[in-house]
Amino acid sequence: QVQLVESGGGLVQAGGSLRLSCAASGLTFKAYAMGWFRQAPGKEREFVAGVSRSGSSLLHADSVKGRFTISRDNTKNTVYLQMNSLKPEDTAVYYCAADFRIVDKVVVILSEYDYWGQGTQVTVSS
Repeated sequence: QVQLVESGGGLVQAGGSLRLSCAASGLTFKAYAMGWFRQAPGKEREFVAGVSRSGSSLLHADSVKGRFTISRDNTKNTVYLQMNSLKPEDTAVYYCAADFRIVDKVVVILSEYDYWGQGTQVTVSS
């Protein structure tokens, strides 16, 4: 079955960095657009960043633009989220998601994603 397993979360001070990884199995990875979402306590899950099947198209939410970078390695079936200059407001559970796509495009709509990981906690202290 399809599995998405996130790792790399943790506790970091404001201004620090973390790199999240999401390893996918049970699917043809290169056929899926991938995304990172996050959910803070009491808030809705929100789009953070997305990458197209080939990796040629990227999109980052305005709140993380210039600080976070999404990337993927189709040879390793893994998508990454490099997070720099972290702020306390970045504290959330981070989820990766996969969406089967024939067209090579970024997907930003949460409901369009087919598969989700279990999430990894990121806590940024001030």
